[in-house]
Amino acid sequence: MNTPESIAKRISFYCEKLKFNPKLSELYRNCCLSTLESALKKCDDGTYFVLTGDIPAMWLRDSTAQVTHYVKSAEDEDVAGIIEGVIRRQLFYIEKDPYANAFNIEANGKGHITDLPKQSEWVFERKYEIDSLCYPIRLLYLYWKKTGNDSIIKEKLEHISSIIVSQWKIEQHHFEKSPYYFIRENVKVPWGTIEGNGKGNPVAYTGMTWCGFRPSDDGCKYGYYTASEMFAVVVLGYMSEMLKEVCHNTELAHECDTLKNEINTGIRKYCIVNHEKYGKIYACETDGMGNYSMIDDANIPSLLSIPYIGYAEADDEIYQNTRKYILSHDNPFYFEGKYARGIGSRHTPDNYIWHMALVMQGLTTKDKKEKLEIINMILSSDAGKGYLHEGFNADNPYEYTRDWFTWPDSLFAEFIEKCVDENIFS
Repeated sequence: MNTPESIAKRISFYCEKLKFNPKLSELYRNCCLSTLESALKKCDDGTYFVLTGDIPAMWLRDSTAQVTHYVKSAEDEDVAGIIEGVIRRQLFYIEKDPYANAFNIEANGKGHITDLPKQSEWVFERKYEIDSLCYPIRLLYLYWKKTGNDSIIKEKLEHISSIIVSQWKIEQHHFEKSPYYFIRENVKVPWGTIEGNGKGNPVAYTGMTWCGFRPSDDGCKYGYYTASEMFAVVVLGYMSEMLKEVCHNTELAHECDTLKNEINTGIRKYCIVNHEKYGKIYACETDGMGNYSMIDDANIPSLLSIPYIGYAEADDEIYQNTRKYILSHDNPFYFEGKYARGIGSRHTPDNYIWHMALVMQGLTTKDKKEKLEIINMILSSDAGKGYLHEGFNADNPYEYTRDWFTWPDSLFAEFIEKCVDENIFS
């Protein structure tokens, strides 16, 4: 795909600012263009299918993150057309199956067809993740705020909001009301399914909404994944604002506000634990019955990403306490090696750090020294490819997962532009 003029100019501007470090300049350029050059496919209906990379499917979550850094240039008609095309395809998929997380480019039925119950032929994978419904709304909101274009909101938001709010309210009572379960036959990895015969482990009513999988696609041990609950709170606020200002639907906006308050009350009551070393911190997951998972997901939303998704400020005391915990060896998925230190996942081997988590660490710190250290770790861990990966061995970056995964590329481009704008290199 040809590079829109506004993006080409933007890249030239930042590359000029980065010319003191040719490798950094090249990595930024590659990463900024990664989705545009390798992952976008225009469909016959004018919408855009966004490949996650080396898996032939479009994730609702990934596709938002892959193009969010382009919203900055959406005053360009060509860029606006891409963003709008991605949003329209995402909303089409949500209408097809709001429990699914990843979709095919056409209704061919080619996906993980051992997932039960039988899924739509549009569905590639049906792992229910709250964030899959949050991300497209976030993209729509950011696009609206940047451009003022409210055509999609007028056409689609009331219907889509009704689907999302209805599903999240059902999942407040998962075992009593939900039709959802997930079983994968002959699963070979511990994170590939969920326990309890596909329904998950027992949970208490908390006001929060149940979640089957974390954003890394790992099954939740407990039913309430804190970071996604927080993301839902933020996105319900976005929906309420758009419904009021554009659709003038105060009744549906009130439903969003009520649900937002219920979920947020649950977070404050059930997701905060007193740690003997760090004080009050957020748990990764809880079941509302006193059980907690004290890790962080390497993907996003995560506890590390709380300021990025807009739930709390970076200087919030509980966030800072949580950050200190998850960026320490007290977190069982925090690794340190010869080339890097950071957060990994049970999704990848031990001692593998995720580029995405490193970039998010940089995006959520105000410490100039920390930002520069993260940039240097990333520069030394691209395995000479000029692009980022999923996870890499902290002792040998040439051992990594996912050769083609454009989400961390996009996030890195966003991070570097932020660093230039903040003058951290001067």
